[in-house]
Amino acid sequence: MTPRNPIARADLIVESVRWYGAISDLDRLVQRTYQMVRRFGGINVNQQTAPSLLFSDDQHVKKLNFQFRGKNKPTNVLTFEPLGPQHGGDIVLAYETMKREADKAQRPLRAHVTHLLIHGLLHLAGHDHLHPGEARRMETLETYIMRRMGFPDPWKTGAKPHA
Repeated sequence: MTPRNPIARADLIVESVRWYGAISDLDRLVQRTYQMVRRFGGINVNQQTAPSLLFSDDQHVKKLNFQFRGKNKPTNVLTFEPLGPQHGGDIVLAYETMKREADKAQRPLRAHVTHLLIHGLLHLAGHDHLHPGEARRMETLETYIMRRMGFPDPWKTGAKPHA
């Protein structure tokens, strides 16, 4: 029997196998994070418009960052808005940069990845942080979702995402 309203799943693509070595249940973490942001972050999508999440490396992200932002360096995460109604947007994460940031902030990589996934998914849901009020609302929502998932407040460690 097919359910009437199937649960949308984010498309997960792992380009760098280092991700699986670092987070053994990566797919489960991604899907849980996506469902939490759908529930609390205002994502209202059906199965055809779920985002694609690419777990890559610094080399690939550096190329994308230069191509789309004119910055010739890797970054932790890039978020690309949906191209149309049948596309849920894309999020690309760089392993080495995220690992370095997590180590520097003395946070588990799993917590840092979850935080930046939430951050990127909130961008795809229309949230932003261009103005102080927007930034406060987005940070509050990130903290709420992180806590609901059993993680500490990501803003108390000083790690700032920039998607």
